[in-house]
Amino acid sequence: MPHKIPESVLVVIHTADLDVLLIERADRPGFWQSVTGSLDRPDEPLLETATRELFEETGIVADGERIVLKDWLLSNVYEIYQTWRHRYAPGVTHNTEHVFSVCVPRDIPITLAPREHLQYAWLPLLEAADQCFSSSNAEAILQLPRHVDDK
Repeated sequence: MPHKIPESVLVVIHTADLDVLLIERADRPGFWQSVTGSLDRPDEPLLETATRELFEETGIVADGERIVLKDWLLSNVYEIYQTWRHRYAPGVTHNTEHVFSVCVPRDIPITLAPREHLQYAWLPLLEAADQCFSSSNAEAILQLPRHVDDK
């Protein structure tokens, strides 16, 4: 299996009322997060990565009309958890994560990728931030209100 590219997207899924969808990792039960995923190739556009990961992990289709991904134009650089470092080329220790959000109806069907996630939960914003194992994910959730109204 080829090494993962140390560049990824984070997609915060939320309702108009700012309830946030979190998903529990299958490889680490108890680890809750938003949608995340690495680029498949170095030249893959970030919006394409976010669209693909959103669909692969939740079954939600960002059609650009009713369901629209919003690029926050914000990147976080963080140290890759030791647990997952073996997936990257030797010597790679940091990842650049690009933040997106998407507002969806509360009753949108969610279809998890069973090999990746065990269950999902809709949580109020502060509770969702507290539940995330990743500090950059928690911070993005806390920043969500600033990104909802600016078009």
